Amino acid sequence: MDGLRFLAALMVVLYHYAGYAGGIGTGAWNGKSTAVLFPTLSGIAAYGWLGVELFFLISGFVICMSSWGRTLGDFFRSRVVRLYPAYWAAVLMTAVVLRLWPTVRGAPGPGDVLTNLTMLHEALGVRHVDGVYWTLWAELRFYLLFALVVGFGRGVTYRRTVLFCVSWTVAAVVVASSGDELLRSVVQPKFAPFFIGGVALYLVRRFGPDPLLWGIVGMSWLLALHSTVVEIPRQVDANHPHLSATICMGLVTVFYAVMIALALGLLDRVTWSGLSALGALTYPLYLLHENIGWTLIHALDRPGRSAFVVLGAVVLVMIVASWLLHHGIERPLARRLNRALVRGVARMRESAPRPRRA
Repeated sequence: MDGLRFLAALMVVLYHYAGYAGGIGTGAWNGKSTAVLFPTLSGIAAYGWLGVELFFLISGFVICMSSWGRTLGDFFRSRVVRLYPAYWAAVLMTAVVLRLWPTVRGAPGPGDVLTNLTMLHEALGVRHVDGVYWTLWAELRFYLLFALVVGFGRGVTYRRTVLFCVSWTVAAVVVASSGDELLRSVVQPKFAPFFIGGVALYLVRRFGPDPLLWGIVGMSWLLALHSTVVEIPRQVDANHPHLSATICMGLVTVFYAVMIALALGLLDRVTWSGLSALGALTYPLYLLHENIGWTLIHALDRPGRSAFVVLGAVVLVMIVASWLLHHGIERPLARRLNRALVRGVARMRESAPRPRRA
């Protein structure tokens, strides 16, 4: 799982650096086309946007797994501790870089930066400090829906989770053609198949396969293929005016196949201690790489200097920065935040919390 996460992050990184970064509006490569700089690599990296879909598939699996046996308060605490420490640091670091070197994107205003710290800024119409943050809003909406399963009755069970998957699938199909933007925002018909597929595959992992679960997985795969093909026109740019629907569907199918293999235990023997280390860097790397990476590329790209050397150097710098963020900020802050939230959740469970003495 850690290896898949890191692979998804690298797909998105290469998409932004070698597949898309030469497009109008970013200027990372000083106006040069990535299709010219990287004739072969750019054509591959152009499909890296599908790494986000892989993230969502993995997220469905992991959230279902990590919420089993937990209360709603525990679920809330674990999600806050997992998402916010690295995110807060990344928002501030990116804002500082863009303020000092607004070469590829204008610096966000103080109000935008502060609102971004909530991770709710998209709902308020505030611009992202970094473009990748839109995916976090999609994740939060998934958590909100899955919280209904966690908080209902005795928590997550096989039956409730199956009903959740079926209900969300039906809702996504119905809402897909709806003009109601609020419903579309809540139900997320574009990304629902990936989250649902991941949830169902965890049930396969936990309880073993059965026709009902395979039906949910198969339906989510087919709907994911449709969603992917519909998304292709939005991913076309000046560097890559044509993207193959066959390749896109093939990649999504590979994602599902690998996750199925994982759910069936076929990858249990694939063990390497380095995978967990890479997995820990995935989230910081994803948060940091876009605007800061583009700024570095813009600064390092010079006439006569190999674009591959610049690309490799920037990727390496971003991985090191991610390591520093994870070990220097994310882990210590997460521990403190977790302790604080444990106390807060415990107080919520008290029938009558005692007020502090004056």
